[in-house]
Amino acid sequence: MFKYYVAFVGVIFSGLCGIVVSSFASPIDTHISGDLPPVSRGYSIPVIDLNGVEDVITVDRQKGQYLGHPTAVLLEDDKTILCVYPKGHGKGGIVYKKSTDGGATWSERLATPENWKSSLEVPTIHRVMDKNGTERLIMWSGLYPARLAVSEDAGDTWSDLNPVGDWGGIVVMGALARLSDGTHAAWFHDDGRFLSASKGSSRFDVFQTHSGDGGLTWSNPVAIAHMPAVHLCEPGVVRSPDGKTLALLLRENSRRKNSYVIFSENEGKTWSEPRELPGSLTGDRHTAVYTDDGRLFISFRDTTHESSTKGDWVAWVGSWDDIVKGREGQYRIRLLDNHVRGDCAYPAVLKQKDGTIVTITYGHWTPGESPWIACRRMTMDDLDQRFEKLR
Repeated sequence: MFKYYVAFVGVIFSGLCGIVVSSFASPIDTHISGDLPPVSRGYSIPVIDLNGVEDVITVDRQKGQYLGHPTAVLLEDDKTILCVYPKGHGKGGIVYKKSTDGGATWSERLATPENWKSSLEVPTIHRVMDKNGTERLIMWSGLYPARLAVSEDAGDTWSDLNPVGDWGGIVVMGALARLSDGTHAAWFHDDGRFLSASKGSSRFDVFQTHSGDGGLTWSNPVAIAHMPAVHLCEPGVVRSPDGKTLALLLRENSRRKNSYVIFSENEGKTWSEPRELPGSLTGDRHTAVYTDDGRLFISFRDTTHESSTKGDWVAWVGSWDDIVKGREGQYRIRLLDNHVRGDCAYPAVLKQKDGTIVTITYGHWTPGESPWIACRRMTMDDLDQRFEKLR
């Protein structure tokens, strides 16, 4: 049976001063339970290989320049995509591009505020809405201190990057969700180096923070997950089909185990103990969308211990119940072959109203060249047809 840890809701939801690290209360039982299958270091489900399918779209490419780690948002018009990424491996000036046709073609690099050149970490962009229905875009840049830029006009103009508080972290905020009360929670991790101005002890913690004003201000972070024997990080959020449960899929950076998952049935007030995922869902920086028929499409960097696509840009297709019950899922997809093992695929994953899935990420797609930003558009009908041919 899973057990949930209190996440010190007073700190999260009222924004009290002080960063709480590794201060978990007594576990609370929940009804999510059941026998789970043994955890495997590999997987048995089929792999659809799209590497030779020549429909790869170039978002950006520059000879001799490392371009990495994109995140993106799809706007309300269902065709405009805004994408940000660093000129470098995490650290580097932020590049900003736009597509007005669902990722089929891309603009030149767009103008950005001058201080975006000072970004030290992977930028992450999100759509948010306050309780009054006002929409805005926010973009984070992490490490210490975490900084935030805001757009109130659908990305036409942006503020400078400004510190949010006296705290920081790694890949801030890799995941964000609107809660049932109209507020927002977001998640990131730190390894003890960047949470505060003074370097702390070396340990990996997953943190949660909260905004009650549509993403303009954020509470001090609180630790919600830690395991001494492994390094949990880079959370990716998935909400259950009935809307009642949140799951965070977690990278395992020590490479001793598979990826992990934690669950919350009360909008992030408490979280379960971390549980190891199947090999089929083991990777870095999970990003998920629901397909039109209710399945999940989750993309990530493949770090499965035993995998023919290890180090490549991959995706997994399965169900919410597969995650809860520890099952392997339906099938995996190799989206592109990465030629420098393990340096690719912090993917953006978006879904248009017609069901088209748009995926964007970086990687060493051309042997001997610097990584560049690629985009793939696909439908579940096409993927399912390819799957049937493998059966």
